[in-house]
Amino acid sequence: MRAVVYHAPGDVRVEDVPVPDCGEGQIRARVDACAVCGTDLKAYRHGNPRIKAPKVMGHEFTGVVDVAACGFAIGDRVVMATSVSCGRCFYCRRGWNNLCVELAPMGFTYHGGMAEHVTIPARALENGHVVKVPGGVPPEHACLAEPLSCAVNSCENCGVREGDTVVVVGAGPMGIMNACVARQFGAARIIMAELNPVRLRQAEAFGFDRVLNPAEEDLAQAVKDETAGLGADVAIVAAPAAAPQEQAPALVRKRGTVCLFASLPSGNSAITLDSRVVHYGEVRIVGTSDSTPRQVARAVELIASGGLPLGRLASHVLDLGDIFLAYELMESGEALRVVLRP
Repeated sequence: MRAVVYHAPGDVRVEDVPVPDCGEGQIRARVDACAVCGTDLKAYRHGNPRIKAPKVMGHEFTGVVDVAACGFAIGDRVVMATSVSCGRCFYCRRGWNNLCVELAPMGFTYHGGMAEHVTIPARALENGHVVKVPGGVPPEHACLAEPLSCAVNSCENCGVREGDTVVVVGAGPMGIMNACVARQFGAARIIMAELNPVRLRQAEAFGFDRVLNPAEEDLAQAVKDETAGLGADVAIVAAPAAAPQEQAPALVRKRGTVCLFASLPSGNSAITLDSRVVHYGEVRIVGTSDSTPRQVARAVELIASGGLPLGRLASHVLDLGDIFLAYELMESGEALRVVLRP
């Protein structure tokens, strides 16, 4: 079968590899869509020490079961919470599988979904990481369950509620997904901030209440103008930069919530916060990383409901062999999510 295989930084190949075996307690799926994540691009450009090379890449995939077990039947469409947890540690026992101390991700520890078939490990099945998708959901939409589940985690951590005003800083794919999920959680007003003019134009197509460039407009003042001087209920920083993380507490009202969604580079991740804003405003600052199987299931429900602009989110659908074109589209900012079809 064809597969996209990571060997080393700068060395990703489209290869013919054996169809994976399927052992006891495992299932195998015929993959028909796998989205390309920013993590996949970073691994190609800069490497990732967590990837046990050579390894089939891809963790945002969907497929149809062709070797069944464990309550799954041939023909079931499935997606995954693809950072596979141990099920035993302190965090897993509390339902925080995404924070497991022994995470084993698909595409890193196990072979991933940028291939014609993928075998799903027994550990994933034992710990509930495989989620069925209702019939009728197109594969290029179903494969967005994993990234959308990260936005579900963000909105849950922030407590986004009916009627809220939510500011999202960074209109890349995950920023726009956060905004779309916040709207599904009941947010009444979405304010999107982005520096890149290409990303700004993309964001405008989603119908958010206000889209602005903080290099040209005062973001804090714009938020106050939209909220009668109070500030937003929630600010989600989906831009991997220190400055918007430092500014975020000034964007929310008293007892508002700031979510640091995007990670900063290792070794350059320190930021400075105005502690008086946090202290006197009783501002909550939370982090969000990855997602749990329950949140993937919730993302599937949102996808199946028809309320998300999935056709816009899956902006490009390419053949599996076009992985390098996918990288180019992502680096140019032209693409939101590129979906590969084996």
